[in-house]
Amino acid sequence: MTDYKLGAVESRFADIIWSNEPMTTGELIKLCEKELNWKRTTTYTVLKKLSEHGIFQMKEKLVTSLISREEYYALRSEQFVAETFQGSLPAFIAAFTKRKSLTEQEIAEIREMIDDAG
Repeated sequence: MTDYKLGAVESRFADIIWSNEPMTTGELIKLCEKELNWKRTTTYTVLKKLSEHGIFQMKEKLVTSLISREEYYALRSEQFVAETFQGSLPAFIAAFTKRKSLTEQEIAEIREMIDDAG
C-alpha cells in the first residue's frame, strides 16, 4: 500500500466497503447512493482511485479490500508518529498524556501490549 491518506468522504466510502465486503459492484453502488448520495459514476471513480493506491480491488464485479481497516489505520498511525515525533513512540505518548490522563484500565492494557510485544 502507498502512503495515501484517505480524505473524510473517502473514509466513509472505505468504511462502507470494509463493513460489507466482499460485495458486488451493484451492492456498492446502491449503498453509496443511499449513504453518500452518489451516482454510479462517482462510486466507480473513487473505487478506481483507491484501487490504484492499493487499498481495494475489483475483480469480476466483486469488491474486496487489499488491506483491512485496522491495517490501514495502523499504517497511518505509524506514519503520523514517524512524521511528527521522529518515530519515537515514547515522545508521542508523552505528548498525548500531557493533555489527557490515562485511566488505570488504559495503563493496564498498554502494559499488557508492551509485555506481549517484548
